[in-house]
Amino acid sequence: MSKVRRACEDYDMIQANEKISVAISGGKDSLATLMALAAMRRFYPKPYTLSAITVDLGLEGFDTSGVRDLCDRLDIPYTVIKTDIAKIIFDDRAESNPCSLCAQMRKGALNAEALKQGCTRVAYGHNRDDIIQTFFLSLFYEGRIHSPLPVTYLDRTHIHVIRPLIYVPEMDVVGFAKKYSLPVVKSPCPIDGYTKREAMKHYVSNERTKYKDFDSVIFTAIKGMWGPVKIHSKRKGNTHD
Repeated sequence: MSKVRRACEDYDMIQANEKISVAISGGKDSLATLMALAAMRRFYPKPYTLSAITVDLGLEGFDTSGVRDLCDRLDIPYTVIKTDIAKIIFDDRAESNPCSLCAQMRKGALNAEALKQGCTRVAYGHNRDDIIQTFFLSLFYEGRIHSPLPVTYLDRTHIHVIRPLIYVPEMDVVGFAKKYSLPVVKSPCPIDGYTKREAMKHYVSNERTKYKDFDSVIFTAIKGMWGPVKIHSKRKGNTHD
């Protein structure tokens, strides 16, 4: 919780009286984001409201009933958008590299629903490991130094995308999901585990066994690209940058 709050404060992720939609894939990261933002409503100095949105790709076996039960317990409205994205990508177009188009179509459906609900911000569940992996994916496959920003403004929709988990290592999310028995939905995607991201995950895991403080050094470099953060007053759970 302290890391999520610190990220939100460092990069002004939340403004007063905004409505934030949490993008729920069904994975541990998006559910952890939902739990953290739901809990922070009690004490965050800038009041905000939440909703949760899932884009159903149309894959057989994708059951979100557990997510709906969680949202009911957290008193958060939950919407599942039914789509034919999987059919379009795998059957109609037979894409050789389906991940990119799938992501574009999912984001389009998600943002449209967020706008319909009057949301000004959409929260993604990218953790620190995801940020590092994307950095290397861009470097190796695109020939550029790039990383997702903590806050991204989408000028077409006027929505801000925020990433509250950027300071949280994946292992912390794994432990959180187990401790609170989060209703993680197993992905029915036929290429899950066979993507470039999965290969990069193994690469990063291997590199951190060879270099001391690999993750912290790389993440510090990435933060340098993002620019300076705010200097916080001393209080428990916060440090100075």
